[in-house]
Amino acid sequence: MSHSEAGEALGTLLALMQRLRDPERGCPWDREQTFASIAPYTIEEAYEVRDAIERGAPEALREELGDLLFQVVFHARMAEERGWFGFAAVARSIHEKLVRRHPHVFGEREQDADAARQSRQWDEIKAHERSRAGSGEDGALAGVPLALPALLRAAKLGRRAARVGFDWEHPGQVRDKVLEELGEIDAALAARAGPGEIAEEIGDLLFAVANWSVHLAVDPEEALRAANAKFERRFRRMERLAGERGAALGTLDASEWDALWREAKRQG
Repeated sequence: MSHSEAGEALGTLLALMQRLRDPERGCPWDREQTFASIAPYTIEEAYEVRDAIERGAPEALREELGDLLFQVVFHARMAEERGWFGFAAVARSIHEKLVRRHPHVFGEREQDADAARQSRQWDEIKAHERSRAGSGEDGALAGVPLALPALLRAAKLGRRAARVGFDWEHPGQVRDKVLEELGEIDAALAARAGPGEIAEEIGDLLFAVANWSVHLAVDPEEALRAANAKFERRFRRMERLAGERGAALGTLDASEWDALWREAKRQG
C-alpha cells in the first residue's frame, strides 16, 4: 500500500470516528464514552493483538491491529473535542520521538552501534525527556506505568533500581531473598496473622521472584504466561482422559487426580 492509500484509509477512519461522536447524528454509546471508560478496551485490544501473534494467525492479527488503531483514533477524537490535541498531533509526536530516540539512524552517532548500546542510549534519552517534561515525577523509578501487569512492573522497577546501583551482585543472593520471603510467610502463618499481612508477605515473595528471574535473564511475565499455557494444556488433557474413562471430575479423589496429572504430563 502506498503512502497515499494509507493516508486515504486513515482519513476515512478519522471521519468515521467524528461521525460516531457527532452530538446529534452519532451513536449514543460512542457519544457517552470517556477516556476512563474506553481505557479497559484499549488494554484488551493490545492483548488480543498479542494473542493473534502467538497463534500465528495473520488474518486475526490484521483485524486486531485495526481494533487497536481504532482505540487510538477514539482517544484522539475525544482529546480533540476538548481542545487538547488531535490525531495529527499524536502522529507528529511519535514521529519526532522516534527520530530523537534513534540518533544512530538519524543523527551523527556511529551507525554500527550494537543492540546493547542502542538500548542504553534509548534509556538515557528517555530519562532526559522525562526530566525536560517537568511532570513532577523524577528519580530512577520515574515513568514506570502503574497500569502495567504487576509482575511485569515488578521486573521493570527492579531493572530501574539496578541502573543506579541498587541491586544484588549475583543471582544466588536473590535466591536467598526468595527463601527469606518464604520464611516470613511461614512465620506470619504460624503467628495467625491477618489476611492483610499474609497478602503483604506474598507480594514481597512475588516481587523477589520477579527480580530473581531478571537476574537469570528470564522475563517473569513471559515465564508465567508459558506456565499458564502449560497448566491449561495438561488440565484439558486430564479432562479428556477422565472423559474417555467415564469418570466425572467432581468425583475424583486426590490420588486419582494425581494419577491423571502424571499421565497427562507424560503425554505432554
